[in-house]
Amino acid sequence: MPPSLTLPSLRCHIPTSPFLLTPCSTTAVATSFSQSESSLRKTMDRLAGNANLMIVSDLDHTMVDHYDAENLSLLRFNALWESKYRSNSLLVFSTGRSPTLYKELRKEKPMLTPDITIMSVGTEITYGNSMVPDDGWVEFLNQKWDRNIVSEETRKLSELTLQSDTEQRPHKVSFYVQKDKAQDIMKSLSTRFKERGLDVKIIYSGGMDLDILPQGAELFSIPDVHGVMVSNAQEELLQWHAANAKANPKIIHATERCAAGIIQAIGHFKLGPSTSPRDVMDTSDAKMETFDPAYEVVKFYLFYKRWRRAEVEQTEQYLANLKAVCVGSDSWLVKFKKWEQSGEERQCCLTTALLSSKDVTVTEGLTWVHVHQTWLDGAGPNSQTSWLF
Repeated sequence: MPPSLTLPSLRCHIPTSPFLLTPCSTTAVATSFSQSESSLRKTMDRLAGNANLMIVSDLDHTMVDHYDAENLSLLRFNALWESKYRSNSLLVFSTGRSPTLYKELRKEKPMLTPDITIMSVGTEITYGNSMVPDDGWVEFLNQKWDRNIVSEETRKLSELTLQSDTEQRPHKVSFYVQKDKAQDIMKSLSTRFKERGLDVKIIYSGGMDLDILPQGAELFSIPDVHGVMVSNAQEELLQWHAANAKANPKIIHATERCAAGIIQAIGHFKLGPSTSPRDVMDTSDAKMETFDPAYEVVKFYLFYKRWRRAEVEQTEQYLANLKAVCVGSDSWLVKFKKWEQSGEERQCCLTTALLSSKDVTVTEGLTWVHVHQTWLDGAGPNSQTSWLF
């Protein structure tokens, strides 16, 4: 059975599911996510078989470090994923953010596009680049859920303050509540909803957030998977770990923050390559046994970025959605999105590269035969000195 690595989400129901637990193959994913699998199957079409690795990660303060102004750990993870895992593995983001706030975060941070996006504390699931919604999951959550009853009962408690309109979703009602009143409020609400015949789950997290969801929203309740708490995990998760899982060798507390802790866990559990191309300063020393077009592309752009940063300040770039296809005995067609940032401006272009292994050795690397770029939404470099190749 292929391995799976899971990341903690404090927006999960901590007493029973402190970590997001993932299935280990595309078949299991389809069974767990929805009774209607068409959208999921389209997402999985890019895989030749079962996923080698599936990573499910929370975003804020887990995959994304808001105290890392240069996004170094996130960019390290991006380079590792695109070069070594994109072609045969699955990336899932699970966040308490609503779709609105999730899209805002994507504009602020250099995030990859996941295969599956889980938002609003497990109540909204979408697939692929187009974020196709899972209608089957919506139908499932509708069982024993009545948003009107939730609104009626919560209006009776003055201690609850509604969060912004963007955080109120069809299957999620969110409030702020003071920490010292949270437990009493949760007990009161549980009694009220039970009397009204409503089967809901009440989640308190972050010392202030209280979410009310359909009971079925607890995805990922599959045991026997790997888990990691990043070094900066919140205290409530550390307390749960100390009380319930300290002796579990499949759950570790990383010494690295955020995305760097995820990379650390990949290496600790020996789930696959754990050295990001961004950590390899001398690529000529990299030991390669076979031609690897994905690694070749990531390596080239990292080299070029380092060279250009000596001339252009605040220059950054990263690759996403990288896909390599063998088109001959010695040729590969590689397609990817290339994001470039110069100062505060960030733009994206669709890039296609033709690479060849003709007349070269593995240690010499592949030959770049042709590169074509198409800038998205009419975007393009304002000057030849401001943007990378």
